[in-house]
Amino acid sequence: MDLPLALTMEQQFNMKVYEGQVKHMSADQAQDFLIEIMRQLMIKDNVIRHLMKQSA
Repeated sequence: MDLPLALTMEQQFNMKVYEGQVKHMSADQAQDFLIEIMRQLMIKDNVIRHLMKQSA
């Protein structure tokens, strides 16, 4: 299975936006930001798993 590992143009743009935001954060703010991103990624995983179970 070939996985699309390259970022799209839109994703590359979003990465630059995030990079700019993080560069201006304090260490505490950056840690809070990272924790929130991880929380959202876990929720995304849960939603995908739920949808896959629904379609099976």
